[in-house]
Amino acid sequence: MQLKIMPKKKRLSAGRAPLMLFLCQMISALEVPLDLVQPPTITQQSPKDYIIDPRENIVIQCEAKGKPPPSFSWTRNGTHFDIDKDPLVTMKPGSGTLTINIMSEGKAETYEGVYQCTARNERGAAISNNIVIRPSRSPLWTKEKLEPIILRNGQSLVLPCRPPIGLPPPIIFWMDNSFQRLPQSERVSQGLNGDLYFSNVLPEDTREDYICYARFNHTQTIQQKQPISVKVISVDELNDTIAANLSDTEFYGAKSHRQRPPTFLTPDGNTSRKEELRGNVLSLECIAEGLPTPIIYWIKEDGTLPINRTFYRNFKKTLQIIQVTEADSGNYQCIAKNALGAIHHTISVTVKAAPYWIIAPQNLVLSPEEDGTLICRANGNPKPRISWLSNGVPIEIAPDDPSRKIDGDTIIFSKVQERSSAVYQCNASNEYGYLLANAFVNVLAEPPRILTSANTLYQVIANRAALLDCAFFGSPLPTIEWFKGAKGSALREDIYVLHENGTLEIPVAQKDSTGTYTCVARNKLGMAKNDVHLEIKDPTRIIKQPEYAVVQRGSTVSFECKVKHDHTLIPTVTWLKDHGELPNDGRFTVDKDHLVVADVNDDDGGTYTCVANTTLDNVSASAVLSVVAPTPTPAPIYDVPNPPFDLELTDQLDRSVQLSWTPGDDNNSPITKFIIEYEDAMHEPGLWHHQTEVPGTQTTAQLKLSPYVNYSFRVMAENNLGRSLPSEASEQYLTKAAEPDKNPTAVEGLGSEPDNLVITWKPLNGFESNGPGLQYKVSWRQKDGDDEWTSVVVANVSKYIVSGTPTFVPYLIKVQALNDAGFAPEPAAVMGHSGEDLPMVAPGNVRVNVVNSTLAEVHWDPVPLKSIRGHLQGYRIYYWKAQSSLTRNRRHIEKKILTFQGSKTHGMLPGLEPFSHYTLNVRVVNGKGEGPASPDKVFNTPEGVPSAPSSLKIVNPTLDSLTLEWEPPSHPNGILTEYTLKYQPINSTHELGPLVDLKIPANKTRWTLKNLNFSTRYKFYFYARTAAGSGIQITEEAITTVDEAMASRQVDIATQGWFIGLMCAVALLILILLIVCFIRRNKGGKYPVKEKEDAHADPEIQPMKEDDGTFGEYRSLESDAEDHKPLKKGSRTPSDRTVKKEDSDDSLVDYGEGVNGQFNEDGSFIGQYSGKKEKEPAEGNESSEAPSPVNAMNSFV
Repeated sequence: MQLKIMPKKKRLSAGRAPLMLFLCQMISALEVPLDLVQPPTITQQSPKDYIIDPRENIVIQCEAKGKPPPSFSWTRNGTHFDIDKDPLVTMKPGSGTLTINIMSEGKAETYEGVYQCTARNERGAAISNNIVIRPSRSPLWTKEKLEPIILRNGQSLVLPCRPPIGLPPPIIFWMDNSFQRLPQSERVSQGLNGDLYFSNVLPEDTREDYICYARFNHTQTIQQKQPISVKVISVDELNDTIAANLSDTEFYGAKSHRQRPPTFLTPDGNTSRKEELRGNVLSLECIAEGLPTPIIYWIKEDGTLPINRTFYRNFKKTLQIIQVTEADSGNYQCIAKNALGAIHHTISVTVKAAPYWIIAPQNLVLSPEEDGTLICRANGNPKPRISWLSNGVPIEIAPDDPSRKIDGDTIIFSKVQERSSAVYQCNASNEYGYLLANAFVNVLAEPPRILTSANTLYQVIANRAALLDCAFFGSPLPTIEWFKGAKGSALREDIYVLHENGTLEIPVAQKDSTGTYTCVARNKLGMAKNDVHLEIKDPTRIIKQPEYAVVQRGSTVSFECKVKHDHTLIPTVTWLKDHGELPNDGRFTVDKDHLVVADVNDDDGGTYTCVANTTLDNVSASAVLSVVAPTPTPAPIYDVPNPPFDLELTDQLDRSVQLSWTPGDDNNSPITKFIIEYEDAMHEPGLWHHQTEVPGTQTTAQLKLSPYVNYSFRVMAENNLGRSLPSEASEQYLTKAAEPDKNPTAVEGLGSEPDNLVITWKPLNGFESNGPGLQYKVSWRQKDGDDEWTSVVVANVSKYIVSGTPTFVPYLIKVQALNDAGFAPEPAAVMGHSGEDLPMVAPGNVRVNVVNSTLAEVHWDPVPLKSIRGHLQGYRIYYWKAQSSLTRNRRHIEKKILTFQGSKTHGMLPGLEPFSHYTLNVRVVNGKGEGPASPDKVFNTPEGVPSAPSSLKIVNPTLDSLTLEWEPPSHPNGILTEYTLKYQPINSTHELGPLVDLKIPANKTRWTLKNLNFSTRYKFYFYARTAAGSGIQITEEAITTVDEAMASRQVDIATQGWFIGLMCAVALLILILLIVCFIRRNKGGKYPVKEKEDAHADPEIQPMKEDDGTFGEYRSLESDAEDHKPLKKGSRTPSDRTVKKEDSDDSLVDYGEGVNGQFNEDGSFIGQYSGKKEKEPAEGNESSEAPSPVNAMNSFV
């Protein structure tokens, strides 16, 4: 971790560094303050293969730091280079950088050789790489006379380039005299060696200016070959030429050319060999001639081509495999095919590898008596040889150090002393190259020191991340804590993030984050602290943005831009036109919130942007001005934009690239935004993902990239009418591989068996892998022990099972991603548990407290946590009704289960049956299942009130008695003590009479009531009792029978002639009235007959009035059946024992004694009361028969 002193005031980005709660002992990356004694460190040096421009002075860089400042010396070709003896060579003061002045005199070739720099002080010596100095060369083409080439149509042709050998090798391309590149195709293409190949020629290939150019980038020069003339002639032209120069007998046939199968122009023969180094680009080439033009195919004989790393160039004549590895060795076959045949060539590829680091040695800062190691681990093909040097001297002949022990690629230091300080060099080499790394061991005893300036002020915009620096140093390595305020406690990880370099991160800073923060560094030698201050500012916002405007030429337009900002920040508002400054024209005026453009002309059209800047943030808003002609023009056609085009990638870096494009036509609706998408041809070819969006006024975007992704980009434009079609895809850009940025998520440790631990995680996807060879390092150890971490590296999977673990033990687990480039950041440990087993012990001391007849409370003692052997899920009560206390039925019913979550030690059992015998037991439950049951506990529920009697019927009605029959309650809930019967009469006006209360023994199921009134309706209330109280009542209604003598008198009256005549007259009058009313309603208004009838009422009609009671009940025989509802069975009566007439004005029709009642010849009623009060259907009786006078008389009874 590199720690740097920060300035007094700064803006903070919202970027996030890797999360690290505590500083781990990675002293190797610690920068030692330059005021402390330390060995030299090479900070800058020239490249190993240094090609120089012979026209300029030679500068060989060698910079180093150390305390005391190091001195520098050089070797050349392995021997001491005495710069004092060469007047052209000078060394930069305080540096080892050499400058060789060859511009005044001398030649660059004189100073070719291998140079090495040494930086030395009292603590050791560091050395640079071997720097090979070679001057660049861009020689001219040798003079040559090139004869014109004449050939027949269809023949093959190779135009040689053969550029001069330069340093570095030149870039070859073919152009004509106008410096236009020659078109290439499947038929005509340039080979890797620079030659131009024609599979077959056509007449249009005739030209006199085929020119090969060689560009030497180092010296920025281009060399040109003499032009080559090519003439392609047909058979007729060839015969004319022969006729003019040769005998008449040598003529070609009429056919201009012959078709032929393919043959290879390059490479030669049937097989060839190719060797490439690991990490380079493997390029294989096959170019064939033939007619028709052959097509090239590629296969790998002993495997498949790597999909994500294989690319075809030069019309598939060149196969390229990027990031080549040893696994890419093998036989590759190219096949050339046309309609007349096929031919193939086999290329045997061998991949070697120069040394590459697995673990490079890092600087080591130790305090006296501490231990440490330097590790130098490299790989290659062939396997590199590791050699160690101490202060630039082979370690075999270096002074002995008793604290040092060499073990192959590792140096182990034990109980170091100050004299152990030195610089060690590790050299890993094979025949293809070498690696050299310096790493010092610096023995220091230093108390902590804070390197960040005291009282640094940080100003941050609200809702952004705040990063407070605490750069530190100490030996041994200090621990870091942060505090807020004078008496604040240490800040914790739930809100804050503590990075390994001491920086405190507040992910989302709010107003209440303002204050003073203190950083404290401690080691065994002391403590240091430092205060910094944080201020949170309101963000700058544009609350009134400029709006799109369409104006006519010569008019005035105004754009408004109103800004709101933090009162302590002073914004500056700038107006731009098309991303540049406003024209220097008096027609443009800017005041506080407005831009005004007067006398608008066509050149004023464009995008106007308002930019508000403060010292901490900036915002902008844009609007488009469209200028139209003042005369009426046809209505424009509005549509979605045309696709952008001309996509270009620039500023290509490892993690970013700039994309630019040209917008398509907006089709008269301004473009509001551009949407950028990317395709990952390596991991998800053909699938486009959203990358970002930019405003419609922007035509470039800086895109953040991920490592090891083969990017292509496309852009879409959007206006108010919709989104355009995608642009053409950009060129592909492959980012370099890097170690993973993140680790797997959702890491869990759960056992599936009592003796294992199953570690699972969500793997990284291909996009997140950042490089090839994705694997995971899985580490675990018991949480409550002193065991070391156990680690294993697994393939790209999502699960690993650790066997042989003790049952249900907490473990700390880490899963770290790695690939061929290195490891992801150190992951945080999560806690898991090995597998659970069934609990061993049952709950004890089970007690039952019966609360009432349906509820009981159960208590128990918890089981010991160790006996649970898993995650406590709760306690489970099994209970069942063993037998009834009343019936002593010994048949067991189904058991019921209640589960109580967590560590509860009591629970309620609801829904019990009263007067019952219950048994229960309790068991503890974990994730594996249930433990053993506690001993059965027996309890009884007390009596409760009974349910309603199962049925109640009234049978055998007589003039003065009714018989009641019933069935006992289905749920007596105890021992029945008696039945209670209450009843009361209901008179003709539906009023309730006095209530009679009877007690009936519990063993009775039938009871007869005597001395009742005849032809009277009674309502009954019936319920049972136990010792706990009265149960639910049931109600019923019934009526006693009619007196036979009264029925006989009614028949006699009904048979009198005068009564029959009276009824017929009444019916006739009613019919006449109905006819008159019908006529009057149809005609409208009153008429004389009706008025006379109203004024002089007929006495015989008077009884029909509603206020005359003579025949009033006769009306009720018809109307009550329709307008009044019967008193429902089982309905409750009001508390005053009366029934309102409008609610229950029942007629005798409802109880079987109305119009539909039937009589014998002697007038006796032959229907029996059924106990139900249902209405008989009105249809068929009332519509077809006149009301019976007998029934009318019954209403008086």
